[in-house]
Amino acid sequence: MQIDELVTLAEAALFASGEPIDNDKLAQALEIESDEAPKIIKLLNDRLSKGALCVLELDGEYQMTVRNEYGGFVKKALEEKRNTALSPAAMEVLTIAAYNQPVTKGFVESVRGVDSSSTVNSLVEKGLLAEAGRLDLPGRPIAYKTTSNFLRCFKMSSLSQLPDISADPDQMTIDDITAEETDGQTAEE
Repeated sequence: MQIDELVTLAEAALFASGEPIDNDKLAQALEIESDEAPKIIKLLNDRLSKGALCVLELDGEYQMTVRNEYGGFVKKALEEKRNTALSPAAMEVLTIAAYNQPVTKGFVESVRGVDSSSTVNSLVEKGLLAEAGRLDLPGRPIAYKTTSNFLRCFKMSSLSQLPDISADPDQMTIDDITAEETDGQTAEE
């Protein structure tokens, strides 16, 4: 298959999907090796460079989107409500999740010191957090992780782009919470 045809097929798949497509899945659909897909995406971005669209890389996935400079016009054209800024509580929860994922609501609440259920639920509804399975602990709590939408909103291609945080010896981790929950269960029995 010709390179131009592969670029066109990648463009069609990304446009039709509307959601991020994994590198391996795209390569499989194009019938190419996985390491060739980024080259096809680069050629596609070169082709799109004079238009309103571009392809973002989001932690090993690709998504076609409108360039930032056209976002306001698109919102106006679609008559969408203006996005509201995230609350400080939502930003705290996202920070905790991004640096410690996967996290449970209980872990987030332990770190913040306040009930965070509604904030976590709101972030799931907004597509910034997603369920990442259940932990093998009493009650089988749901674990949450950040999404590709989180990466796109914060203009990152992967979580490795998060700023470093200093290692505070007093900082609690999910392992600390897991140990406390396990110890508490054993002590009660």
